Amino acid sequence: MPYLLRAVAPADASAVTELLNEIDRIEIGRPETDLHSVESDLKHPGIDLDHDSWLAFDGPRLVAYALVWDDSKGERIDADHYVLPDHQQAGELLLKAVETRALEKARANGASKAVLHLHLNSAPTTDLALIRARGWSVVRRYHVLERPLRAAEDLPPVPPAGVRVRACSDEADRKQAHALYQASFAEHFDFQPRPYEQWLHDIHADRLDWSLVWLVSTEDLGDVGFLIARDDREAMGWIRSVGVVREGRGQGLGGLLLRQAFAAFAARGRNTVGLGVDTENATGAPVLYARHGMSVHYAVDTWEIVVS
Repeated sequence: MPYLLRAVAPADASAVTELLNEIDRIEIGRPETDLHSVESDLKHPGIDLDHDSWLAFDGPRLVAYALVWDDSKGERIDADHYVLPDHQQAGELLLKAVETRALEKARANGASKAVLHLHLNSAPTTDLALIRARGWSVVRRYHVLERPLRAAEDLPPVPPAGVRVRACSDEADRKQAHALYQASFAEHFDFQPRPYEQWLHDIHADRLDWSLVWLVSTEDLGDVGFLIARDDREAMGWIRSVGVVREGRGQGLGGLLLRQAFAAFAARGRNTVGLGVDTENATGAPVLYARHGMSVHYAVDTWEIVVS
């Protein structure tokens, strides 16, 4: 029986979440996808669900899901793609749709080609022979790290003399966190500049507990770093991003921010904290995280194809 394909509707968020958690169980051994994250993805301002999303059904069963969006306003296009192991034909149908739509979006931006990126678990449910045969290749690897927490040991750190850590308390602090994010990540692989409003959407600001967002400053440089954490994942506390601008590095400020987040999560009763890191990060982040007790939970690869 052929697969039924249709666009995603907002009401499909629960079914998509169930599919992604089924895939999580296969790939990493436990479900780690939350409904609100899927809902936020479907509300991305750069997505027209009627043209940028797909579901594949085998009879009544949802077996594959894909999404494509454009943050670059140029040739760089991003996609999500998930498929159950026994339904690779459905997965390929969605890959074809994603590739076609990505080129349409890139050309609408004035580009002659689409450079399309997709993140997959390093041991995914997607058939890697199939995706390679279509011309995709791995260009980067990321690690999702985790660390156990203990309330009696993970206590709030005492900043050194001349250093201050403060929680984001108002709009000015939020705009400062955005500016520090842009500055500290500008040299990172695949960085896409974000205006303030887009950045607020990307970090799910409508659901964010801003008491878990900190800024760090020094007497001589002012604000030089930030950390954004969130406590709305069922599986673990999550550090979304942490960064220190170039002139503030080498002073232990990143580690100070990490310990601040560890203590906050431990005080809330969390027993695990996680974050993601580019394994080729040139600022020393993987070493920093390892030094603070974080270890690999699983790996994610960035796959790329150029469509013209």
